[in-house]
Amino acid sequence: MQGNGFKLGVIAAFLALTLYYLYPTVIWNLEQRQMSTFSEEERTQYEVDNAEKLSNLKENILSLGLDLQGGMHVTLEVGTPQLILELAGSNRDSELDEVVQLAQDVADANDTDFIDEMLLEFERRDANARLSRYYRSESQDITRRSTNEEIVAYLKTQRDEALNRAIEIIRTRVDRFGVTEPSIVKQGQSRIIVELPGVDDEERVRNLLKGTARLEFRTGADAQDFSNFRNRAIEYYNVEADTSDSLNLSGPSNTLLERMSFVQTQSPYVFGYAMAEDTAAIMDLLSTPDIVRLLPRNTEVLWGSRSIGFEGGVEQFALYGVRDNAELTGEVIEEASIQFDPTTNVPEVSMGMNSEGARVWSRITGANIGKPIAIVLDGYVVSYPNVSTKITGGNSSITGLENVAEAEDLVNILLSGALPAPLRIMEERTVGATLGESSIQAGLRSVLFGLSIVALFMIVYYRTGGGVADLALLLNIIFILGILAGFKATLTLPGMAGIVLTIGMAVDANVLIFDRIREEQRGGKTMKAAIASGYSNAMSAIVDANVTTGFVALILMSFGVGPIKGFAVTLLAGIACSLFSAIVITRVVIDYLTRTNADAVNFG
Repeated sequence: MQGNGFKLGVIAAFLALTLYYLYPTVIWNLEQRQMSTFSEEERTQYEVDNAEKLSNLKENILSLGLDLQGGMHVTLEVGTPQLILELAGSNRDSELDEVVQLAQDVADANDTDFIDEMLLEFERRDANARLSRYYRSESQDITRRSTNEEIVAYLKTQRDEALNRAIEIIRTRVDRFGVTEPSIVKQGQSRIIVELPGVDDEERVRNLLKGTARLEFRTGADAQDFSNFRNRAIEYYNVEADTSDSLNLSGPSNTLLERMSFVQTQSPYVFGYAMAEDTAAIMDLLSTPDIVRLLPRNTEVLWGSRSIGFEGGVEQFALYGVRDNAELTGEVIEEASIQFDPTTNVPEVSMGMNSEGARVWSRITGANIGKPIAIVLDGYVVSYPNVSTKITGGNSSITGLENVAEAEDLVNILLSGALPAPLRIMEERTVGATLGESSIQAGLRSVLFGLSIVALFMIVYYRTGGGVADLALLLNIIFILGILAGFKATLTLPGMAGIVLTIGMAVDANVLIFDRIREEQRGGKTMKAAIASGYSNAMSAIVDANVTTGFVALILMSFGVGPIKGFAVTLLAGIACSLFSAIVITRVVIDYLTRTNADAVNFG
């Protein structure tokens, strides 16, 4: 054992460190097993009494991936066409709308770059046309003299920045949501892959991810002008009955009145009310050129985000008249928190503005006393309160929320910031907890089966040496799990496949060493000399094999995503551990066994 003191110290320290990192995982699973025997009330009380302890354990456990514990996999795409149109601002026209729509159709059909397709379509219409008529940016040096190529480069830069900003905002929202070890990665030029282990409220996650959080404060439409517009729009759709047919006894019909309802006491700022299934058709009716010409200047109609209950249990949505320009946006919001109405105990979101926002808010509320101000979120009116007095503190609130969870999500979105462009869900997969549990069991069985077969073969073929290799193999698996826990990596199903592969690779090094020892023994060397020569001469082959595999794992880890990256991380950890266990641990154990009797070890 002379000369092995340092090696023993390293082994003991490495083992102690991995057990330290695995300790929370072991205790967490024991706690979960204990709580599974409790009743629902006992479990809830236990979680309350031990909240801090359980929280600390959960933060440090070896996290399981989406495929092992269930959850959601969502592919999001940044709405580049909408971003491009918004960047045009007031220079946007109908021709740009047509070009963008055609470019989007071609890009989707051919899986090509949307911005490149937009340039091709633009130049196809007029080879001398310049995109600079739509886009300006002093900070990016984009002027009316900029070439189409410079404009395209500018638009691609804006798209990349929007994508990176969207990833940051989504990560902030997910972290506030409380998901453990989420995976949020960029894919291609405009897509984001989001994996949320352990999530089961699908609709809530969808709203959390794709909500742009464009918060706007708008003043209401002019009451008299808007009331006149409503009456004229209703008159426009009046259709007199055909009196030439004596059998037709019906009165006049009205397409708009058939889908909408009106209340005598309704606000002059409300156009009418409609069922959810009729809202889209009504907007089509109000979007015809003739009706748009009737609409008061700088005014538009927006649906309320929440239905209103009427007699008989009927739920309908209000259609509000608001100004088309925002007086304030969500950028002025510095604070947002949940408050409860003291009389109804209904949750609402209280917001605080910065100094500039408070100044503008004071001016707006002071100029609109007795009139409504619309709080608009993502194109829907979430609140339409009347101003009773001038508000000087920069405070406002959003009411009409259904529950605390909705209020929490709204606070999350407001504090995280608005997305730079809309997101649409391109793909969505949900892995149930039961399927995840089945995956865990299948993965454990594969690891145990592979370990048993390899261990049995090593003992049968290499006798004592095989037993030593099996001990190192067991420690190797503990080391891998400890490294994953220490670096807060996530164990996935492909990661378990990587562990199974590592089992074979770990004994491969011992096979090379033990066979070399047997060759040295056949050459007439003593056991101790054969052991020394076996480890020395097999070293180059072992290092070469593991280093080349390690390079492949590094490449997969650098460029792969999802399952591929999970496999690569586990494989890389396994390679490092297998080298350590095969070269260092087995040598120390064999030296210990042969310290007094060289024949105590048999290599078959």
